[in-house]
Amino acid sequence: MRPGEGQASAESEQAVKLLPPGNGEGVGVLVVTGPGKPQGATSGTKRKEVTAVIPKGKPKSGRVWKDRGKKRFSHMIQDKPLHTSWQHKMKERQEKKMVRDFARQLEEEKRREREEKKLRREENLKRRLENERKAEIVQVIRNPVKLKRAKKKQLRRIEKRDTLALLQKHQAQRKATKE
Repeated sequence: MRPGEGQASAESEQAVKLLPPGNGEGVGVLVVTGPGKPQGATSGTKRKEVTAVIPKGKPKSGRVWKDRGKKRFSHMIQDKPLHTSWQHKMKERQEKKMVRDFARQLEEEKRREREEKKLRREENLKRRLENERKAEIVQVIRNPVKLKRAKKKQLRRIEKRDTLALLQKHQAQRKATKE
């Protein structure tokens, strides 16, 4: 034992005792009892634990600002708010699922509206084309010599069509009018 360890100091009237270091870290624990109290009387007395830090030398690397105390992750004290309860997790999961479903529903609605708009547009184009065909004045050219005599401007207006259905329609109308 060193001189002064485990002896009561008369000047400060405190009992001081240095405990051996734990974990082999070179840090001892200093236990100080209040003034005027005997060391053996522990009932109703408060003990103060003060860690006496033995200064280490300057590191070889020269990085004096680096922290020496490397501890394992398991020794780290974790905050309570970081651990959410099961009910809270399930509630968050439910909310995320609802948001995903809502987003999927909106996307589906947009896609359906686009499809309907596309179908309407196609139907309108078909109807417009049919109406144009019904409204146009048709003259069937049976003599190909007429095409040879036609000018460029007239040839540009000429369109080729399937005349079989038109001829059958006209023949049916003629028969109906004769009877």
